[in-house]
Amino acid sequence: MGLLFNKTLNEDLYRYEGNGNKKLKVRLKYLFCVPGYTYIFFFRHASMARNRMSRAFWSVFLHATKIITHIQIPAGTRIGRGLRIVHFGHIVVNPSAVIGDNFNISQGCLIGNAQGKRAGFPTIGNNVCMNANAVIIGNAHIGDNVLIAPGAFVNFDVPDNSIVIGNPGQIITRDSSPTEKYIVYPV
Repeated sequence: MGLLFNKTLNEDLYRYEGNGNKKLKVRLKYLFCVPGYTYIFFFRHASMARNRMSRAFWSVFLHATKIITHIQIPAGTRIGRGLRIVHFGHIVVNPSAVIGDNFNISQGCLIGNAQGKRAGFPTIGNNVCMNANAVIIGNAHIGDNVLIAPGAFVNFDVPDNSIVIGNPGQIITRDSSPTEKYIVYPV
């Protein structure tokens, strides 16, 4: 079981369970009963595959899990340690997006590219919480400790320690991290 649970997967599972993540029973429960973590498991393996054969093997499972969970995060997407899919379903992430450590994402979220004035792909910092049905598109730079409220539309830069609400998004800055209560068991 050691090869299947490398350091990054242990850190991802830690985000769900804390120190209880080392027990085989807990690992199996999350792998088979928590769709968001199941997707993370196959995503990490497909992303870290060292050769074509293993990449193809893990990509088959990733594709099957994509169909079941409605999560679409391509294997090439750069996501830091401690990824947590809080609620699964209809999540789409562009493979060119760059996402930092301790990232929470919920159902209905989109992280995508844009054309025109804000052409490009999002860059998301550490300790960011993206709530249900939020959208981040284009060349947007999201700082550390940012809370994206449900239904928010973001196509602009967001400074550290901020909350983004509404469509179009409005920034509310804070003196401290607004994600502190949402980023449980940070790595």
